[in-house]
Amino acid sequence: AHLDALLPSEKTAPETIHKAMRYSIFAGGKRLRPVLCLAACEACGGDPKNALTPACASEMLHTYSLIHDDLPCMDDDDYRRGRLTNHKIFGDGVAVLAGDALLNESFLALASYEPLETRFSPLDFIKSLSSAGGSKNLIGGQIMDIEAEGKSNEITYKALVKIHEGKTGALLTSAIEMGGMAANATASQQDSLRRFGSNIGLAFQVIDDILDVTQDSASLGKTAGKDLLMEKATYPALLGLEKAKEIAEELTSNAINAAQELPEPSVLLVLADYLLKRKK
Repeated sequence: AHLDALLPSEKTAPETIHKAMRYSIFAGGKRLRPVLCLAACEACGGDPKNALTPACASEMLHTYSLIHDDLPCMDDDDYRRGRLTNHKIFGDGVAVLAGDALLNESFLALASYEPLETRFSPLDFIKSLSSAGGSKNLIGGQIMDIEAEGKSNEITYKALVKIHEGKTGALLTSAIEMGGMAANATASQQDSLRRFGSNIGLAFQVIDDILDVTQDSASLGKTAGKDLLMEKATYPALLGLEKAKEIAEELTSNAINAAQELPEPSVLLVLADYLLKRKK
């Protein structure tokens, strides 16, 4: 409902772009980043309702990245979240613009946000999200991912971690960080949240890599086996399935230890366990 309120309706001119934006933003999915944002707010003793706007902003930015990631010039995927990708419905040009628009709307939402707590301003939220989505993090990770295609036999474990800290971990951590900010978190609590985020972000990517080679497209809601087809650098390709599973478990354990330092960590703990055991 909050996402719906923040975005222009399909009847707002020009209608095509708003239909395309809404097609992807309301396609379902786990809503992991906004859920983690709300859970982080609660973990620091705040009211999750206060974190709805940054939660939605993180989902807008994430969805923009998915629309662009699926384009023929990138991963060329036909399905996302169990339905045809944006460019398959609206064409490449509109899909590019729909992603661009969602990116801009994410910052408009934060610029208009009035935190109930006084320790952090809208500018602090904008800095967190823009840094996560920038050339040193999400976009940087995507660039390194593209450059590593076909070189899975050459890439080091350290380089693989760097890719996924950027393309996956940074935005997850920002969503969690913003949830803490919405609860007026202390410096110590923010440190715990960042450690939770960095570990759970990497664990999420390891599991994603594992599922790509162990599940089918119907289960995943997107094209299975794409990593292998494109010769992407993944944890199973570099380390094997069993070692990849061990790493996911270790990272999840690290995240749980960090969350337990917070006042009300129960939802974060449940989410960490769910992400480790998920099948899609």
